[in-house]
Amino acid sequence: MSNAYSIIVCAGLAPDPLQRLEPMDTPTGPALKNEMMLPAVLDPWAACALYEADNLAKKLPGSKVYLVSMALKTKLQQVMMVLSQKVPFELVAIDGPSNGFTDARECASELAQAIEAIPGLDKDKMLLFGGWESATRAAGATMQILGEKLGVVDQFQGVDKIEIEPSGAIKLWERVEGGKQQVSLCESAPVMVGWATGELPEPPNNPQVGMANMRTVMPALQKAKSAAASSSALKFKGVTLPAQVRETRIEKDMPVEAIAQELVTWIRGN
Repeated sequence: MSNAYSIIVCAGLAPDPLQRLEPMDTPTGPALKNEMMLPAVLDPWAACALYEADNLAKKLPGSKVYLVSMALKTKLQQVMMVLSQKVPFELVAIDGPSNGFTDARECASELAQAIEAIPGLDKDKMLLFGGWESATRAAGATMQILGEKLGVVDQFQGVDKIEIEPSGAIKLWERVEGGKQQVSLCESAPVMVGWATGELPEPPNNPQVGMANMRTVMPALQKAKSAAASSSALKFKGVTLPAQVRETRIEKDMPVEAIAQELVTWIRGN
């Protein structure tokens, strides 16, 4: 049995975590203040999925990695200039909103349409990768809905490791409570894998990989389909920054035992 797969990684963009993110209301709905000025990065959860996909593809000759991403084209181009040097992939770009106020169902619908349009895609040999969670679309539901729309019923969330058996069976390690892992065996593709942090570090930059990727990245950005990904049924009652609470008390010469006891009392009360 051939163990060559189409590994599709769904990845959104997130504002650089070092930036101050301030929500605000706009005529078209909630958004981030100065959103167009904020530098973007690949969603960290999805980045783990991409690096795991590349690692798996190297072990399975003939496999190909597709990166499907919905974000503003200008932001995608900025991120691709850096990301393209990490791992080889073919970009499938969707020109649409990338902030955390996008409805998971609408986002999944746009991603499903883009994946369905990939030329020659064999769903029976498809591995659908994405983040278990998201730094922006953190509903934890986008990948699940996407899998259902594509007819992928074997879904695994919080995955840290994956292996492909010679028979084509797929072995997965999922996180469960208490720091333990559940090992599952799926007979064959297709499967949907929501990745946790995985086991791989960020790959080093490789200019040769970057040059090869950019030959397809720029044309993909130019022909990116425009997507509104908005729902008239979705309403936000308010968008505010989290309240900051700081209670400070100055104590002099307080015994260590008393400090420890007060901390224990406070922890138990919270």
